[in-house]
Amino acid sequence: MKVAIGLHRDHIDDWDSAALYAQEAEKLGVDTIWSAEAWGYDGITPLAYLAARTETIGLGTGIIQGGTRTPALVGMTAMSLQSMSDGRFRLGLGTSGPQVVEGWHGVPFAGAVSRLAETAEIVRKVCNGERLVHDGRHYTLPLPGGEGKAIRTGSPPCQPPPIYLASLGQRSLQLCGEIADGWLGTSFIPETADVFFDDIRTGAERAGRSLDDIDLEVGGAVVFTDDVERVAAEHARGIAFTLGAMGSATTNFYNDAFCRQGWADSAKEVQRLWIEGDRDTARDRVPVELALKINCIGNDQEVKERLRLYQDAGVDTFRAGVEGATVRERLANLERLMSLISELNAE
Repeated sequence: MKVAIGLHRDHIDDWDSAALYAQEAEKLGVDTIWSAEAWGYDGITPLAYLAARTETIGLGTGIIQGGTRTPALVGMTAMSLQSMSDGRFRLGLGTSGPQVVEGWHGVPFAGAVSRLAETAEIVRKVCNGERLVHDGRHYTLPLPGGEGKAIRTGSPPCQPPPIYLASLGQRSLQLCGEIADGWLGTSFIPETADVFFDDIRTGAERAGRSLDDIDLEVGGAVVFTDDVERVAAEHARGIAFTLGAMGSATTNFYNDAFCRQGWADSAKEVQRLWIEGDRDTARDRVPVELALKINCIGNDQEVKERLRLYQDAGVDTFRAGVEGATVRERLANLERLMSLISELNAE
């Protein structure tokens, strides 16, 4: 099992710290560092900076929000980052949700999954240097009846980057199996991995592929502690935002994912309380057990046993949210994690 990391929230506005974290993670053998976007900094620009400060670690968008850029622009960006990083770029795409896409970007959310499929197809055409012709539900290139013409990139074509989809809904999971090189999973409990993997497998088999063709990557916090109950309780309270605020009352993909894994009663109750404005009670209603299921919390042996469950479930890459008060503490904990992963891989 490989290890990936994300840019830590403390790195925002502290780019020297971000570069140090990436450089030291590279030395430890971390596979990829991912840069996210929500409604603050974009997920692309930090990777250009890190490309110049690192040599071997993979650099991925985790994720670019679907529908907020034209597919051709995403392809151009992918080509730039592939060139700047000497082929280390991974393109993570996701639908995001209607609150952000429609509220922040002013782009209709309807058809988000099929739009993602067309984006991936066009990106690959751009990178391959193909003349850009596309006739889809969302995008027609060139536009009919106008002065546009089918053109190809003016920059040297490149190997298209591996495309990862951040999928949670069943349709998008199946799309991931059909077209993607990897899956970026969240809200994931290894004991109920088949809730996700069955749909990815269905999509893969539909396209003449297998689950083995896809890098299955999921994430969770990693906290080394002797006070498991206290830390788990703190993390449980944080999950309330995901269950209640990461979507609308009718569209919350994270909440739905937990419901499908057997946590419907708690997930819906927390969502109801959050939407009604009773945030403190919502935080108190998140089961501590849920925080223990989606994270790796405890001493070395307890963390290792949680990691083993991910490995046994078929996870290829564990995306570690390594905690620590400073970048040096996070790096020390990352080194500790890498040692445990090495032990697991050697068994």
